Amino acid sequence: MRPFESIVCVGQATWAGDFQKAIVQLMTELAARHRILYVDYQYTLKDLVMGLAGRRGDVPVRVLLGRGNALTQKTVAGGHIVYVWQPPLMLPVNFLPPRLHDRLARRNAAKLVRHLRRVMQQLSISNPLVINGLNPVFGLPMLGELGEVGTVYYCFDEIAKSAWMQRHGPRFEVPYVRRVNAVITTSETLRHAKQATQPHTYCIKNGVNFDLFHQARQLALANPPAAPVVGYLGTADNRLDLPLLVHCARTMPDVTFEFIGEVHEPALTAQLLAFPNVQFLPPHQPDALPPLLARWSVGVIPFVCNEHTYTIYPLKINEYLAAGLAVVATPFSLLTDFDGIIEVADSPERFALALRRALADTSEARITGRVDAARHNTWAHRAREFETVMEQLDLQPTYWQ
Repeated sequence: MRPFESIVCVGQATWAGDFQKAIVQLMTELAARHRILYVDYQYTLKDLVMGLAGRRGDVPVRVLLGRGNALTQKTVAGGHIVYVWQPPLMLPVNFLPPRLHDRLARRNAAKLVRHLRRVMQQLSISNPLVINGLNPVFGLPMLGELGEVGTVYYCFDEIAKSAWMQRHGPRFEVPYVRRVNAVITTSETLRHAKQATQPHTYCIKNGVNFDLFHQARQLALANPPAAPVVGYLGTADNRLDLPLLVHCARTMPDVTFEFIGEVHEPALTAQLLAFPNVQFLPPHQPDALPPLLARWSVGVIPFVCNEHTYTIYPLKINEYLAAGLAVVATPFSLLTDFDGIIEVADSPERFALALRRALADTSEARITGRVDAARHNTWAHRAREFETVMEQLDLQPTYWQ
């Protein structure tokens, strides 16, 4: 018998969005064998005001005002069901000094628990496994409040380096990590860091929605790219090595460089759009990505090398490979899983040379090797790894007061 039938997942990510999210993909796969209640992003009064003013289009204004259904049912791959619940409005507290922040954060958590219990009762969920996605500020005061069999902290970023969470998150993370049943990280570097506090720490790396991204390879076979395109998929922010990208754009005028996703670092567009061979495209829904990637020959991960990027196992690496793309990356993290499959270059000049080699790397055997590497890193594989870890833990129900 499974130690848990249901999973309540509380995270920082919205269920919907313009890019693949690790925690959403993991819950989608686990829905094949468990009932999933996903607690969506906890919007604040500040978010609501911005949504009403038209400054944020992602805020579910009607639901937050009580004019829509907060609990919805999503049908995911394989016909399985995930319940997605939008919590009520929370107080904005991240900007506050520690003492006031902590008092109001506990009030937010109590409000979330109170409403969440009602939703669980509505769905007849008892003794769930709680998975917390990089949200210890809510997670710590919620421990033991949902009758859970246990709690897993799903850590996919170094919270002390996160622009949003670093203000208060580390103070909550250390005691939280001590008290949870297990920590699951998405990189070996994060595992080593968290294992010092929680011995039950395991690494389950990011996977890939293989069937979706492999469509790009199939489209490229039917209609091969007409010109060399090097692409980057994801948020363009301060993780990107701007001098390296400028060098490549300037010295490779015959190659188009395409960026798909939100831009959070204005200097990227300010400097790179000076080159006629650079394009920035807005974010696209995941289902719209394969035709775009089918026009590419190479996918890049041009991250700077620092303490933050060293903890990253990027989602996009397996997405590129599933599409059959050659991959060139900087040595920003431990990428030994992909030795012989991707190219790693540590300077602007070497990166440009690696791009030239990658653009010429059209061997069918090499492409098949890339695709096969991604095929072994699917989210279905990762979900099985997750369940294997859970079977090793002593999970026992608690009972709320």
